[in-house]
Amino acid sequence: MKFTLSWLKDHLDTDATLQQVSERLTMLGLEVEGIEERSKGLEDFVVGEVLEAEKHPDADKLQILKVNNGSEILQVVCGAPNARKGLKGVFGASGMYVPGLDVTLKAATIRGVDSNGMMLSEREMGLSDAHTGIVELDESAPVGAAAVDVMGLSDPVIEIAITPNRGDCLGVRGIARDLAASGLGTLKAHGIQAIAGVFDSPIDVKLDFPEDAISACSQFVGRYVRGVKNGPSPKWMQDRLLAIGLRPISALVDITNYSTIDLGRPLHVFDADKVSGNISARLARNGETLLALDGKDYTLDDQMCVIADDQKAEGIAGVMGGEESGCTESTVNVFIESALFDPVRTAATGRKLNLMSDARYRFERGVDNDFAVDGCENATRLVMELCGGEPSKIIVAGDGPNWRKTIAFRPSRVAGLTGVQVDETEMERILTVLGFTVAKSTDSWNVEAPAWRGDMVGEACVVEEIVRVNGYHNIPHVSMERLDALPHPAINPAMRRRRTVRRTLASRGLIEAVTYSFLPSAHADLFAPVGGVPDGLRLTNPISAELDVMRPNLLPNLIAAIGRNAAHGLDDGALFEVGPQFAGDAATDQSLVAAGVRAGQAVGRNWASPARQVDAFDAKADAIAALQAAGAPTDNLQVFAAEEGGPNWYHPGRSGTLRLGPKTVLASFGEVHPGTLKKMGVKGPLVAFEVFLDNLPKLKDKKSQARPLVKLSAFHSVERDFAFVVDAGVEVAHIVRAAYGADKTLISDVQLFDVYQGQGVAEGKKSVAIQVTLQPFDKTMTDEEIEAIAQKLVSNVEKATGGELRG
Repeated sequence: MKFTLSWLKDHLDTDATLQQVSERLTMLGLEVEGIEERSKGLEDFVVGEVLEAEKHPDADKLQILKVNNGSEILQVVCGAPNARKGLKGVFGASGMYVPGLDVTLKAATIRGVDSNGMMLSEREMGLSDAHTGIVELDESAPVGAAAVDVMGLSDPVIEIAITPNRGDCLGVRGIARDLAASGLGTLKAHGIQAIAGVFDSPIDVKLDFPEDAISACSQFVGRYVRGVKNGPSPKWMQDRLLAIGLRPISALVDITNYSTIDLGRPLHVFDADKVSGNISARLARNGETLLALDGKDYTLDDQMCVIADDQKAEGIAGVMGGEESGCTESTVNVFIESALFDPVRTAATGRKLNLMSDARYRFERGVDNDFAVDGCENATRLVMELCGGEPSKIIVAGDGPNWRKTIAFRPSRVAGLTGVQVDETEMERILTVLGFTVAKSTDSWNVEAPAWRGDMVGEACVVEEIVRVNGYHNIPHVSMERLDALPHPAINPAMRRRRTVRRTLASRGLIEAVTYSFLPSAHADLFAPVGGVPDGLRLTNPISAELDVMRPNLLPNLIAAIGRNAAHGLDDGALFEVGPQFAGDAATDQSLVAAGVRAGQAVGRNWASPARQVDAFDAKADAIAALQAAGAPTDNLQVFAAEEGGPNWYHPGRSGTLRLGPKTVLASFGEVHPGTLKKMGVKGPLVAFEVFLDNLPKLKDKKSQARPLVKLSAFHSVERDFAFVVDAGVEVAHIVRAAYGADKTLISDVQLFDVYQGQGVAEGKKSVAIQVTLQPFDKTMTDEEIEAIAQKLVSNVEKATGGELRG
């Protein structure tokens, strides 16, 4: 669960600092997993306006800009294609540090023209990999203002872990409520008021379920709003959604996403003009299909709840809406849905369809059972504020679940169960702020749990809430009666990870090397970050004249070792090392890396198969094996080509990086640049990899870990081969991903087995052949079923790559 600090303060009246909020959240059991201060290092950049833009006299791709930074007008040489007169962007003056480039700006002369400062791209600011042009700000941005404030980056983003029983904290308001109960401020009134309707809704709602399934949708609240104007949502809403990783789409869609995160109240907004007749909540029909908002078709069964009009299903209840009735820029009339769906049925539906959404995540954990009407009123207010329109009278179908639960609570049980002494007045205050209703008597209280706390089942739950909010740090320390010292574990998780990586790389035929932590400055310069080797790494008293720099990278010493072995006649080599490399002389500048190099032949001469030299894919396989051994989530890795941010000591066309998200680089791999090898005096080709162990997700010291369930089938698998003709620049990964998307249930494997360019294939094209394995689990597949999947697979690949099935 992510939210920003200012968002939290919309619901919590507090002067607490970010650090205090973070510490209190963790104390409450809402463990803080990370805090992202996006403005860090960007505070000095300001809004700059381009007053003039003229072509550079000696460079076709450069322009000479006159930039107003709010205090003076400076001349800047800029190569961005979108730089133009009147543009407002982010300006960095001379002397400022640019994090994306790792350089400090200096006044310079570029092709004979003086340049002072720089107009920055998102990549140069360290915000993303976008570097095709400089940042373009809104025309209303005040010149000279702090760029982080204008771009909405000054608001820290907090991420917390939510346990399955705390669905109430999947909304910012629920988190604020917990903090208020702990004494870190006061919970603000939500201020939701009923909005009077001015006409009867032309769309009616009914709940249409058999007796044994009436809980599937226990309450449906709806409202028709006519005459809306859909467009972009306001900047404040877009900034908050972007901060937590949600892409703004339009005001109507953003309102539903905002409500989900803000109040923990999932909503859906239909384009009313696309709805045929009335709306009903019912069970799906076996084989009924729906095109969802994610662009995929889903086949439903009679155990799934859907929201339907008079003709067909328009949404998967509690999971995802349908694309055909979704809102667009042309939407003028909408119908707002705020409903309560059964958590168990919602979870089962999502698992069957392999479909996760923010709505499903909340419904299956339990939402506020008494907030459907208020949720609809709040959504109506936002729609009218952002899009205008007139509301109908509200429609309510169903009474909702019977959530009221009274628990007999004895205050003495707090000390009896936990040993913690809490004053009864404080107990009452904690429970009241958390939303409980307390009826006191002499020995026992009657405590009614609020509608959003379905996890309250007995007296012990109430005790736990009091102790949790009172503070785990207030639990008294009690010495153990037994005084024998307990042994400490010999190794920690990080050491175990390092050992596992070593064993894995050794099992792949690489030999472990232990090289010096020093190297010649000439080698260090070849593998130094942008800006060169930091002065702090240069030794004033080296053990030898050649070993005068602390190593900024593990590869130079390994490459030099390969070169020495080759000089003694050992042309085939494979070495690796796991150890520290240094970015500076501070303790925090040391990082742990697993690096390796291969040279010579990957497969030797053999009568049954031809010899093969090592290539970049051998290094990639080594890197992935090391990451898997270290416990990294390799299924989620993204491969970026070298031109998208790879190190310059690799061959630009035969290397890449493995990343977890766009910024977190877990590994680099590829063929070492021939120019680098030449300067080191080593004969190539030679491939290498680097795995940055400190960038991997942190390990937790768990005693055991459940293994995934093995799913075996009694039916024969079916294999089919497909060959596609695509542009030569298309990555095979796109083809494989599109093929998997044809049917994630039945397609168990997709393997590349041939890539061909030449006669019979047009210039600039290539033929890519894959083998697809279909593994049924319920029955033997018919030819018609196989053909249907094959056709969908071909369609997916052609749509994703622009290619075509090879005839």
